[in-house]
Amino acid sequence: MNIFIKTLFIILCFTIFSSCSSQKKIDFKPKGIYKTNDLVVTQISENAFTHISYLQTNDFGNVPCNGLIVRDNNEVIIFDSPTNDKSAEELIKWVKETLNCKINAIIPTHFHDDCLGGLKAFNNHNIPSYAYFKTIELARENKYEIPKNSFDNSITLKVGTKNVSVKFFGEGHTKDNVVGYFPSENIMFGGCLIKELNAGKGYLGDANIAEWSNTVEKVKMEYLNVKIVVPGHGEYGNSEILDYTIKLFKTE
Repeated sequence: MNIFIKTLFIILCFTIFSSCSSQKKIDFKPKGIYKTNDLVVTQISENAFTHISYLQTNDFGNVPCNGLIVRDNNEVIIFDSPTNDKSAEELIKWVKETLNCKINAIIPTHFHDDCLGGLKAFNNHNIPSYAYFKTIELARENKYEIPKNSFDNSITLKVGTKNVSVKFFGEGHTKDNVVGYFPSENIMFGGCLIKELNAGKGYLGDANIAEWSNTVEKVKMEYLNVKIVVPGHGEYGNSEILDYTIKLFKTE
């Protein structure tokens, strides 16, 4: 009986230890790893980083704007450029010199300055840029820097050995907003289509409010296993911020 009890105790301890160890692997505490007046980089998972730059606006002041970097095997893909060429040059230098990574692609998720304001710096470095065809049309109409490669409704790109997907689900913040996804870590870059918890509706000058909730519903159904969702502005979260955005723009 004593041997039986001892065996059970050992098995129990091993199970608890294994559980704790696996939990440590799953949990990742975000850490700021680079910061200047123009650019902030925060690591949010083993192979994903947010980059934040700033856009001076008339209505909302100096607005922090999010982008996402995903990495595998010394290669990265970046969603949204920083807001200007100076910050973009700083980010490019940091990725190359500190992360020691090649930039496979820059992907603006819609045509506003907070997505492609620094695109010229990437084009000058001959870094491939990809955008939804409507984003290219709108960039051209507004005389912005134009992404070099277009796609119709979706595209899958390689970063190292991993896939990165980009897809148009419908109109919302703009008529061209797309969503990026990094399946290996279940991380979404929702851009300005997605709002942080307790955010207001923000800039609506190019929005389709009637379709916004429907579009985010489609996003939610596509990525049921998402763990981290990065919005265009503010704090990242999980699928709860998808639900918040759906509710925020729900029309009766």
